[in-house]
Amino acid sequence: MSIRVVLVDDQEMIRMGFRMVLSSRPEIEVVGEASDGDEVLAVLAEHPADVVLMDVRMPRVNGIDATLRINQLDDPPRVLVLTTFDLDEYAYEALHAGASGFLLKDAPLEEIASAIRHVHDGDAVVAPSTTRRLLEQFTRAGTRGTHDDSASRAASFEHLTPREDEVLRLVARGLSNREIADELVLTEGTVKVHVGHVLTKLGLRDRVQAVVLAYETGLITPGSG
Repeated sequence: MSIRVVLVDDQEMIRMGFRMVLSSRPEIEVVGEASDGDEVLAVLAEHPADVVLMDVRMPRVNGIDATLRINQLDDPPRVLVLTTFDLDEYAYEALHAGASGFLLKDAPLEEIASAIRHVHDGDAVVAPSTTRRLLEQFTRAGTRGTHDDSASRAASFEHLTPREDEVLRLVARGLSNREIADELVLTEGTVKVHVGHVLTKLGLRDRVQAVVLAYETGLITPGSG
């Protein structure tokens, strides 16, 4: 079964480009398009999707507010945010709004398709180096700890086993399951189990939220690791 994708961008040419390149992938089906964050809800009501490829800066309803609205649906699709280097702050807020990850608009086709597959599978690992740079920028700016649930979730760290704590720190550094397995001399399947336990104990939806929480609470600091 193909991955159903909805494209959201206020520029028709960009939507057209994404549709062309994504439609060339047999595992991906573009089922709808929207020009802003308001229109996407109507599109999703008519064309259920698995993943929404979401621009951030749009008229009327931007990508952040749209992501919040989408995550209030009964069975929300995953949201993958499109960003540029100079709009990283929007991507950061989008993660808090419930986005499962982000990637650059000028990313290669294979990277975009891979990110869509990862998000669809629940393994939201996208652009680790960009993730670190983005979060380092915001921890330096004092954004850490401004969200109400961060402190309560940080208190849940004490419920993690030593191995789970170790895995969380490596996830926060942007390592994939395979890289963590190599680092800790474990099987990839064992790492996946540990990651699942970490997310459950901390009340997190995916790995991206784990990265954000680790930086916000100071578990990981800029330049560490």
